[in-house]
Amino acid sequence: MLNEKTVDFSRGKWYNKMKSIFLGKRCWAMVYTVTLNPSVDYYLSAGDVTFGRVNRVTSGEILTYGGKGLNVSVVLSRLGIENVALGFAAGFTGQAVVDVVEKDGVKTDFITVGNGLTRINVKLQANGEVTEINGMGPDISEEELKKLLDRLEVAEKGDFIVLSGSIPKSMPNDTYEQILKRFSGRGIRFVVDAEGELLRSALKYRPFLVKPNIHELSALFGKEISTSGEAAECAKKLDADNILISMGSKGAILLDANNSIHLIGTAKGTVVNPVGAGDSMVAGFLAGYIRTGNYLNALELGTAAGGATAFSQKLASKDEIEAALKTLHEE
Repeated sequence: MLNEKTVDFSRGKWYNKMKSIFLGKRCWAMVYTVTLNPSVDYYLSAGDVTFGRVNRVTSGEILTYGGKGLNVSVVLSRLGIENVALGFAAGFTGQAVVDVVEKDGVKTDFITVGNGLTRINVKLQANGEVTEINGMGPDISEEELKKLLDRLEVAEKGDFIVLSGSIPKSMPNDTYEQILKRFSGRGIRFVVDAEGELLRSALKYRPFLVKPNIHELSALFGKEISTSGEAAECAKKLDADNILISMGSKGAILLDANNSIHLIGTAKGTVVNPVGAGDSMVAGFLAGYIRTGNYLNALELGTAAGGATAFSQKLASKDEIEAALKTLHEE
């Protein structure tokens, strides 16, 4: 059987299909991302705002989709890694999210939800600051959650399931734990990018990768963590194969499955919009690992992807990620 590291993903579906025919089994790793609480994000700029009165938008009106798992899927697709985005879509806003993501080249398999709407998050830049008003999200029934779990049954040994971001308020705090429990012991590799109890409860199943940022790590341990040394000591206490901690302008630290610690700086560039940078780092890390099986290579591509997105108004393109990667090796 071919090792997944050697598969040439650039040859497309027909190549993978032929491999399955000749080898009797799929021989490449598939990635499934799960976004339980996607959103339509509405960015507005209104100069000065007076509450209780009619205010007018002055510039910067942008409508886009949001959701950490969706961001991971988009960047994976741009890096040539086949993946499927799953989650819940409710009402016209849910359909709009699915339509936009599919236009970005991502395969989707969302559950249509009967009650509520996929949330709308308003980001208002006014009075010299940014104010966010985030929607609640739809009501998710036990039956709808079961449908999502059933669709994840296609995952096979060696595949990746990425659990990212928040969950609708209607869902229990152990939702991620339920998913991990159901698929535990099958050789499926889990990536968890969440905070608080969602992350804590997932650790008992030893995910392949967790990616807290330095602030989420501090909250998890109930103390201020500011240095790479402190972050490394905390990483050793987390039960996961790979612990990737992003530290903003201080770079990132990785404690890998071989118990080796890697420190890395940031790509060179001007930060324009950090939204989605952490998700891009997850996508880059997965892409690097799937292609090479090397944790250091994965860390470098993850760092480049995160930086490239931070240097852009939107999620980074493949060319932008490659350009950022080159700067990691510049003196």
